[in-house]
Amino acid sequence: MADKKGQGQEEKKESKLPLQKIFTALFIVVNLGVTGAGAYLVYASTIGWTSPTITEDSIKLDPSYIYNDEGGVPYIYTLDKFTVNLGGEPRRSVRMEVNLDMLGKDAFEEVMLSDNRARIRDRIIRLLNDKTFYDLESIQGKLFLKDKIAMEVNSILNKGVVKDVYFTDFVVQ
Repeated sequence: MADKKGQGQEEKKESKLPLQKIFTALFIVVNLGVTGAGAYLVYASTIGWTSPTITEDSIKLDPSYIYNDEGGVPYIYTLDKFTVNLGGEPRRSVRMEVNLDMLGKDAFEEVMLSDNRARIRDRIIRLLNDKTFYDLESIQGKLFLKDKIAMEVNSILNKGVVKDVYFTDFVVQ
C-alpha cells in the first residue's frame, strides 16, 4: 500500500512539472517584452530625442514675429498713467503706466479711437480694483496682470490684437 501512495504522489509531481515549465517560460517571455517596451520608451523620449529645427519660413508664419508691413519698429501705444485703489486690506493704491504692443497698424488705429481708449481704461481700472496688494506683490502676480490686461483689451478690439503689455511705471503705495 505504501508503494501505491508513493506512486500516486510521483505521478502528480510529474504532471505539475510540465505546467510549471510552461508558466515559467511564459513569465520570462512577458517579462522580457515589458522590459523591452520600457527600454524603447526611455530611448524614444530621452536619448532618441532631437531638437526641432527652426527654419526662416516657419518664423515668418509665426504671428509673434510680425510687427508691421515695413518691417520696422513695432506699434506700441502708451496709455495715460493710472492711479487706482486696490481692493482688500491694507488699503493700497497703485500708480502705473501701461504700454500696449500691437500686432499691426489696424490694432494701433483701433486703440487710438477715444471710445475704445475709454473702454480700455475702464476695464483696466476694474481689473485693478479687484486685485489686492498681495496679488501684485510678486513677479508672478505682475505677469498674470499683464496677461489679464492683454485679454481684456483684445476682447474690446474688433480687428486688432495686443501682442504684449509693458509696464513702464509700476508703484504700489
